[in-house]
Amino acid sequence: MTDLSFLLKILKFGTVGVLGIFIDFGVTYILKEILKIKKYIASSIGFTLAATSNYVLNRVWTFDNSNPEIFIQFSKFFLISLLGLLLNNFIIFLLSDYKFKLNFYISKVIATLLVFFWNFFMNYLFTF
Repeated sequence: MTDLSFLLKILKFGTVGVLGIFIDFGVTYILKEILKIKKYIASSIGFTLAATSNYVLNRVWTFDNSNPEIFIQFSKFFLISLLGLLLNNFIIFLLSDYKFKLNFYISKVIATLLVFFWNFFMNYLFTF
């Protein structure tokens, strides 16, 4: 794989990730602010819905993957996403509740950026 091809995959993954951010933050906002669901539950649901849509888009577009073992591949992707979710929530907890007392949404932005790199490299190496 050339450097350009690898860079293109990162850019596509990032583009899909931006859509995922809109899904994640939109769902989180609606659940937390409008429906008054606890922030960690709202954040987890938003993150999970974004991860599911990201799998489909990354499989088809980013990695142009046609592996017939969709269930196994999705399971790997989702496991990486769940570990990313744990990391995401831990970072939010660390930044907003425990140590730094940052605003929840600022903490979520920082967590999202860090988890982006986790998700890309783990999926690049193990899923696709």
